[in-house]
Amino acid sequence: MKSEFFSPGRFRAVVVKEFIQMRRDRLTFAMMIGIPLIQLILFGFAINSDPRHLPAVVLSADNSVFSRSVVTAMHNSSYFNVLRSVSSRAEAQQLLAEGEIQFVLTVPEQFGRRLIRGEKPVLLLEADATDPAASANAMTAFREIVSRSVYRELKGPLADLLPGEEPVTLRIHADYNPEGITQYNVVPGLMGVILTLTLVIITGLAITRESERGTMENLLSTPVKPIEVMIGKIFPYILVGYIQILLILTAAKLLFHIPMRGSLPLVFALSLLFIAANLTVGVTFSTVAKNQLQAMQMTIFFFLPSILLSGFMFPFRGMPEWAQYIGQILPLTHYLRIVRGILLKGNGLAQSWCHIWPILLFWGIVLTVGVKRYRRTLD
Repeated sequence: MKSEFFSPGRFRAVVVKEFIQMRRDRLTFAMMIGIPLIQLILFGFAINSDPRHLPAVVLSADNSVFSRSVVTAMHNSSYFNVLRSVSSRAEAQQLLAEGEIQFVLTVPEQFGRRLIRGEKPVLLLEADATDPAASANAMTAFREIVSRSVYRELKGPLADLLPGEEPVTLRIHADYNPEGITQYNVVPGLMGVILTLTLVIITGLAITRESERGTMENLLSTPVKPIEVMIGKIFPYILVGYIQILLILTAAKLLFHIPMRGSLPLVFALSLLFIAANLTVGVTFSTVAKNQLQAMQMTIFFFLPSILLSGFMFPFRGMPEWAQYIGQILPLTHYLRIVRGILLKGNGLAQSWCHIWPILLFWGIVLTVGVKRYRRTLD
């Protein structure tokens, strides 16, 4: 008897089987729901190409009504968040180098007196322009902010200063990237993105691959400790990470002419922490996942927030505070600041330390979780 070309009963049975399988594979089902939700929330709420309320400090040697009016106008604008005054230029430069602030406003001595005399005193605004998209709009708005604040004080006998040229000379310096070249920001950041993607994927498949091939039994029969297994699986891929760094830095210099003002040995030394953190994440995923598909899904789940919330694709300070808090947890956020700080700003170990310890803390927590999750049996 010939079977039917298409049987609704057989079709229904296959569909039911797939739904049962989907229900059993809870991690895969969670990824199918979670990844679209993450994309929706991040792109809808956290991504902003026009950052506002950027942190700034003031280095002022004048206490006239005009200087106070300019600072107040900056603070009241939507682009600047004047945090405090600093006492020295060295302190301001330190804050810029560490990335704690985006702008420094310098008001010279006798600013108000020289303005009244019509001598057009200079106001200096210095911006951390390593990411041109983060500071460009604020620098453009600064001219209008100063003009309005100064004009507001020119009244009564000072009204004669209103006609004609601008009463103040504005100088805006885009530090570290004066030409606003996007590649200076993107190419060093790519080093962290590539390391995150490749190393987490490679190690994420390590233990799950051995379980699927049946070689895990041999490993479990040895007296090897969990910490020894994890470090042993991480160590060979450290060399892979360094090869990637060398290739990217070579291409950055020869193809994109990225300035390298800092110490390259320091870049390689601090990259070891970032490589180790990502490899530990991958191995930890492999101890949780039941198969290679789940390990790959968990890698994507980790990589997506990393690339979107680290400041690589979009200005970090353009995101809402809750997104910035999440971004501060991710090692890629701090590694981008370390690499860009060394290459573009010439930072040393002291300026990089504020971004080193979060990576160390992340690495220690993930390593502890991975060791505890390591399976001593195949059950």
